[in-house]
Amino acid sequence: MHLSPTYPIARAAFLDAARVAGATVTSFAHPLLGPGGEPLAVDVAELGPADAEHVVLVVSATHGVEGYCGSALQTRWLSARADERPASVRVVHVHALNPYGMAWVRRVNEDNVDLNRNFVDWSQPVPANPDYDLLAELLVPGEWSAAEQQRTTEVLLTYAMEWGFERLQEVVSGGQYSYPTGVFYGGTGPVWSHRWLREFCASALAAACSVAIIDLHTGLGPWGVGELIASAAPGDPLFDRAAERWTDVRSMLAGDSVSAVLAGDWMNVADQLAPHAEVTPVTIEYGTVDPVTVLQSLRADAWLHSHGDPTGPDAPAVRAQVRAAFADDDPAWIAACWPRFHDVMTAAVRS
Repeated sequence: MHLSPTYPIARAAFLDAARVAGATVTSFAHPLLGPGGEPLAVDVAELGPADAEHVVLVVSATHGVEGYCGSALQTRWLSARADERPASVRVVHVHALNPYGMAWVRRVNEDNVDLNRNFVDWSQPVPANPDYDLLAELLVPGEWSAAEQQRTTEVLLTYAMEWGFERLQEVVSGGQYSYPTGVFYGGTGPVWSHRWLREFCASALAAACSVAIIDLHTGLGPWGVGELIASAAPGDPLFDRAAERWTDVRSMLAGDSVSAVLAGDWMNVADQLAPHAEVTPVTIEYGTVDPVTVLQSLRADAWLHSHGDPTGPDAPAVRAQVRAAFADDDPAWIAACWPRFHDVMTAAVRS
């Protein structure tokens, strides 16, 4: 088991595994192309009856580059474990919700939008994050020379010492809506993948009475460890159902998760995707490297796409830096990720 080196290779492996497993495969074309001119798409593989009351929805690449892990796990499950699905249960694998980010080795989408900050209520004022104003120029400076990297990093570390690292993480990663070229930008309205997910689920989940949702992520926590995260607080049915099904779920809102509190993550509104059904969502967050290394990769990527040339000589090194932060190519890492995914899937398909 290994991670695919590119999006086209990952996509082909997933589609092959889905067809061998007997899945119904539908591809939804993305309007843009990958770095090699390759077509992009959200690919959906469905196993089980279309009118099943219990549906398991598995999503990879909400954050594009994180899809290399998700794709490998989805592909292995289709190749080796699809027969564990009870006949009455429908399993829906959504491969590369953010195909642009996966192909370009970015966490964000074609609009520099973090898809998990885009699911706010757009009929209301966007969440405020005034402390981000103090950090915006430091996080994504106009140049990315060694001297400028050192200067801005040192000032950011000063803020970390003054505020505490947890507070800094919350300000930086919680979501911001004022700096379109910044990190963790939430956008100005629903982006392409957001709209697609809502439209797809309205149709695909129409007959379901019970829906388990598994969203696959990387970049936070200990190496190879998959933490289960609920976006709801204990006492909320979304959290309580997840904790009952998977037992060791942590709440993002309770402060015991590796994730900061986020604005606009789609798992927090998962019940809106099938309002007639009992929805049980959970995120699996697999650890890779330390948070500072992760943030440095995101800063480099944001600089490249806002001030540099994404097709120029600096691009390969930046993409390699981002991939190393979110997709460990050591086969031992994805091997360590697999048991958690298999256990979560096993519990999910129990109707």
